[in-house]
Amino acid sequence: MNTILRKSMLSVAGLAFAGGVFAGPIAAHANPAVDAKPTAVAVAVQASKPQGDQSHISLNDEQTGNAKAIIAATKKAGLPERAAVISIATSLQESKLENLGHLGDMNDHDSLGLFQQRPSSGWGTPEQITNPEYSTTAFLKGLKQVDGWQDMPLTEAAQTVQVSAYPDAYAQWEQQATDLVAQHWNS
Repeated sequence: MNTILRKSMLSVAGLAFAGGVFAGPIAAHANPAVDAKPTAVAVAVQASKPQGDQSHISLNDEQTGNAKAIIAATKKAGLPERAAVISIATSLQESKLENLGHLGDMNDHDSLGLFQQRPSSGWGTPEQITNPEYSTTAFLKGLKQVDGWQDMPLTEAAQTVQVSAYPDAYAQWEQQATDLVAQHWNS
């Protein structure tokens, strides 16, 4: 994606974020509660259903190790399984869970690592970005800044962090990512 388009998209995302920040406190005071007593509410937590056609690849030991590294970094960050699912699905789309170095002419600018993060975009040094724990932590830091990421479709959460030219592509990996997290979260 060219720099001007990326900056434009980030500007729009920033405006949307700022709008949400300012609308929140204002909206909170619009209708004062009549009854101030707390009320218990039962909430049903339901796993999201993957969107669209799903892709699946067979993983080698290195790819499985990278999925486990993403899960470990997510747990270390104190985030729930959903964050690991979003992270793994993102990595499946960006690198097929391979820790990519510079690919020469096949490289998308200076994108590296599991998440195809770019040193020139401030994700870190090439050495940091190709470290699975670091790159996952950097992705998760971006994810935590997305208001409501826990409840939004996976592809929207991933796209908000990654700003990809293919915003809907993350959705196809949700089932495999969910299966990997279910298999390795407690191992």
